[in-house]
Amino acid sequence: MCGLTGFLGGAGEEGLLLSMADTMERRGPDDSGCWYDAVEQIGLAHRRLAIIDLTAAGHQPMVSPSGRYVVVFNGEIYNHLDLRRELEDYGFSHEWRGHSDTETLLAGFDVWGIKETLVRASGMFALASWDRQTCALSLARDRLGEKPLYYGWQGVGKERVFLFGSELKALQIHPAFINEINRGALSLLLRHNVIPAPYSIYQGIYKLLSGNLLTVSIAQPNPIISSYWSAEEAIISASSDRFMGSSEQAVDALEVLLKDAVKKQMMADVPLGAFLSGGVDSSTVVSLMQAQSTQAIKTFSIGFNESGYNEAEHARAVAAHLGTDHTELYVTAEQAMTVIPLLPVIYDEPFADSSQIPTFLVSQLARQQVTVSLSGDAGDELFCGYNRYLVVAIHWNKLAKVPLPLRKLTAKLLMQLSPATWNQLVSSFGNFLPRSLQFSNLGEKIHKGAGALSSRSVDALYLGLVSQWEDPASIVIDGSEPPTLLTDNGLELSGLNSVERMMALDLLTYLPDDILTKVDRAAMGVSLETRIPFLDRRLVEFAWSLPQDFKIRDGQTKWALRQVLYRYVPRALIERSKMGFGVPIDSWLRGPLKPWAEALLDESRLIREGYFHPGPIRKKWQEHLSGARNWQHQLWSVLMFQAWLEKQNIG
Repeated sequence: MCGLTGFLGGAGEEGLLLSMADTMERRGPDDSGCWYDAVEQIGLAHRRLAIIDLTAAGHQPMVSPSGRYVVVFNGEIYNHLDLRRELEDYGFSHEWRGHSDTETLLAGFDVWGIKETLVRASGMFALASWDRQTCALSLARDRLGEKPLYYGWQGVGKERVFLFGSELKALQIHPAFINEINRGALSLLLRHNVIPAPYSIYQGIYKLLSGNLLTVSIAQPNPIISSYWSAEEAIISASSDRFMGSSEQAVDALEVLLKDAVKKQMMADVPLGAFLSGGVDSSTVVSLMQAQSTQAIKTFSIGFNESGYNEAEHARAVAAHLGTDHTELYVTAEQAMTVIPLLPVIYDEPFADSSQIPTFLVSQLARQQVTVSLSGDAGDELFCGYNRYLVVAIHWNKLAKVPLPLRKLTAKLLMQLSPATWNQLVSSFGNFLPRSLQFSNLGEKIHKGAGALSSRSVDALYLGLVSQWEDPASIVIDGSEPPTLLTDNGLELSGLNSVERMMALDLLTYLPDDILTKVDRAAMGVSLETRIPFLDRRLVEFAWSLPQDFKIRDGQTKWALRQVLYRYVPRALIERSKMGFGVPIDSWLRGPLKPWAEALLDESRLIREGYFHPGPIRKKWQEHLSGARNWQHQLWSVLMFQAWLEKQNIG
């Protein structure tokens, strides 16, 4: 895994490029390099974390065999050896210098062109490539958004420069960088706890959308963006061509695809392991890794002593059954909170999914022994794992028939009890509840669900479920929410039922903007490469071809995936209520984090900085401190911006 950056236009030199790259040293501690053409005013820089081909043959920037293309690349192409054989069959006869996937890509660019090579490639990546023949710069990002890529024009007049890079901190080094906060993006942060692509926290700087290819030049400064793969089109295509086999055939086919995806992603010239929570997704990945390894796979998990947040004991049981080389670390609240001051630097722009803390901690634990770790992320989005899918599958069609005024009244009544009170009731009567309602932290989910009861459609329901502040633009001074995939009604997603539509929205928005961002930044913060087998393109398309009955069956989520797992791990080790990967931010804010939060939320400070109307924030803060309400998510988004702002040199 690596970091890339560069610029097009304006004055520059190699020293500036290296300074930009050095801000991302944790992404690539093993090597650095740059390439600069003063005539064309183009510069590329790279930081390398050596994973495949540890020799100098993997050094970047790298030039294609013909000399036409110069590239900086971040990621892994899992089928690059297959591509080499394809190239040789195609008549490519160049002698390979080494066995890096970057060299394979560049050969593909020479033979097939950039877009066609990306269509053939399977992997996670971001790249920047300069075409010496057309004097054009191309940027590309993987199909589902595993690796980040920022870009945008900055400066004015002759000093106007097109900047790009894996992290914002690299762009900030360039003297043309304007450093103006995007208040629309800040409004989106308060709604989603993340800033969704294509926006960034800075005005004029954007994130390249997943599956896209961007081309820009001095002669044609307006970027031309095209899609080489569309998740939306893949969803529609696969769901319109349903798998017609039996349940057993579906499970067999899924196992074959999963084993091959895992095998391809175990390719590395450095030590490799896996995160293991003991849940369905990570246990499946680890099971298939161990089944295809002659040595004990290294697995890692962290635990917390707080009830409702600890899965380490389940991970330990799965590891023992599979015979992995397992390492676990029980983290105290004090240890976890030491991560918080690091978050503004690790995440580069405000990011407020509090599970970023345990994600960083388990990455830190793994990096002590391995350089690559496989993850079970994306299993929920593909195989219907989130509790909200089950609730919608069971209850939405019935609820939609209830008159809207009555639903609103019901929601109001549900909100009369605090989440803590609901949790107390559940702990007293939980054994009498149906399995579909046996969730951890049910009180919070009841409050979230109550807020969505008045939804007129599945899309409105989904937006309510993923929203934190109800009207964030009213909290941000001069704020207004720019359009997103969830609000501009640009998604057709025809032929999908209510649950599938929610799953599609998660795959297109929540997964890349939240989950994949969280994992990438946390792991790169400790120079650890993470890989996600569930995002193999073939698996994504196969999962979407499966009818819903193969995903939710008998009130249980991820049915087909569970059947694969049960071929390796006893059902008894897995069957339990779903638990989120989080930390008790709510109680920490009332306790040890209170002074830190109070300083960041100080009314005079908010007024002086000029980004937030302090009234609504102070009201929620007081209600949270009193225990009347749990506003941890809403407050965390404000706190993460405030902590980030404190680290910046704005204005």
